[in-house]
Amino acid sequence: MIIWSLFLLMIGIFLALDLGVFNRHAHEITYREASRWTMVWTTLGLSFSILVYFIYQNNWLGEMAKTAVPLDASIEYLTGYIIELTLSIDNIFVIAMIFRSFKIPKKYQHRVLFWGIIGALVFRGLMILFGVVLIEQFKWTTYVFGAFLIFTAIKMAISDEEKEFDPKQSWVYRTIRRFMPVTGRIDGQKFFIRKRGLNIATPLLLALILIEFTDILFALDSIPAILAITRDPFIVFTSNIFAILGLRSMYFFVANMLDSFHYLKYSLTVILIYVGIKLILANHFHLPLGLSLGIIAVSITAGVYFSRKYKIEHPHGHEEG
Repeated sequence: MIIWSLFLLMIGIFLALDLGVFNRHAHEITYREASRWTMVWTTLGLSFSILVYFIYQNNWLGEMAKTAVPLDASIEYLTGYIIELTLSIDNIFVIAMIFRSFKIPKKYQHRVLFWGIIGALVFRGLMILFGVVLIEQFKWTTYVFGAFLIFTAIKMAISDEEKEFDPKQSWVYRTIRRFMPVTGRIDGQKFFIRKRGLNIATPLLLALILIEFTDILFALDSIPAILAITRDPFIVFTSNIFAILGLRSMYFFVANMLDSFHYLKYSLTVILIYVGIKLILANHFHLPLGLSLGIIAVSITAGVYFSRKYKIEHPHGHEEG
C-alpha cells in the first residue's frame, strides 16, 4: 500500500502544480505551450517504466504484484501506456466536438479538462478494480471483453466520418437539463452562477459532465484492451493515469491536426482487433509482449505514414470525396 500511496501523492503534487502554479490564471494554451507540455507528460509517462522495473525488482508491492519478472512488468507498462495514448486520440476528437458545441472559449478549456481528469482518476480506478476482479473470478469474461473489443474495432472501421457528433442531442445533456436549471451564458471560469436564489449550471459544467461521461464510455474499450496485456492492477492503473494526465496537453496539441490523420482510425482498428484476439486466447495461449509492442508500433507508424501521404495527395481533404 505504501507504493500505491506514494504514486497517488506524486499525481496529487503534479495536479496541484498544474492548476495552482503553471495554469493559475485562465489563458489560451498556445501550440508551442501544448507541445512543451505534451513532451513533458510523455517523457514522464515513458520514464515511469524505469521506476516500474525497480519496484518489481525489489518486490516493493509484495503479494499485490501479479507480474513476477521486472523486465516483463516494465514492458507491460510501456505497452499499456502506448495503447492508452493511442486510444485517447478518438477521445480528443469527441472533446473537441463538446467544446465546439457549447462554444467554450479556449482560455477556459484547460480548467474544464483539469477537473475532468480528477473525475477520470476516480472512475478509471473503480473500473480497473472491477475489471481485474471480474477476470480473476470469472475466466469466461475474457471472451466477452475480447469480443466487445473486436466489435468496437469493426464498428470504428465502418463508421461514417461525415456524421458529426452533437453533444446537445445526447441523452446525458437532455437528462442534465431535466434536473437542473441551465444558462447559455459563460461567466468566467465558473461552473455555476447564482441567480434568484438558485444555482444555475453554466456551459462549462455541461461540457465537464459530458466529458466525464464520454471518458467512461472510452474506458469500456481501453481498460479491456490493457487487461489483455496484463492483469496486474498497479501496471493497469499507472499506465492509465499517465495516459490521462497527458491527454489535456495532447488535446491542445492534436485537436487542430485531427483531419491530418485520415488513416489513423484503421491503426486503432488493427490494435483493438489484436488485443481482442489476445484477450480471447488469454486462458489458452500467451502471446509474447514483444509481439504486442511491435504490432502497436507498426500500426501507428503505418497510420501516420499513409495519413501524411493522403494529405499530400488530397490537400483539400474531404472536398474530393
